[in-house]
Amino acid sequence: MTHNKFLIVAAAALAMSLSASAFAVDADAAKQLAKQNNCFKCHAIDKDKDGPAYHKVAEKLKGKPDAEEKLIHHITSGEKAKFPDGHEEEHKIVKTSPPHDEAQIKNLVQWILAQ
Repeated sequence: MTHNKFLIVAAAALAMSLSASAFAVDADAAKQLAKQNNCFKCHAIDKDKDGPAYHKVAEKLKGKPDAEEKLIHHITSGEKAKFPDGHEEEHKIVKTSPPHDEAQIKNLVQWILAQ
C-alpha cells in the first residue's frame, strides 16, 4: 500500500514539473525582445519612466482572466498610450523576427505579467 502511495506522489510530482516547464517563461528571450524594440526606453521592471513599471502592469492585471489578451493587444495594435504629462501617443508595435511570431509575443507578455 505504501509503495502505491509513493508511486502516485512521484507521478504527480513528475506531471507538475513537466507542465510547469512546458509553460516556463524564457526571461532572457523576453528581455532581448524588449531591448530590440526599445521597450526599456519608456518602461523599467520596477520603476516608472514615461510608461509604467512592468511590476505595476503585472499588479494591475493580476488575477484578471483577460490579462494576457489585453497586454498582447496593447503591444501589437498601436493603441494610444497615456503619458505622465497627459499627452497621448500610439504605443509602439512590438516587432519579432520572424515577423508576427506569436510565441515570442506571448513569452514577452508572460514575462511582463510575472514581474
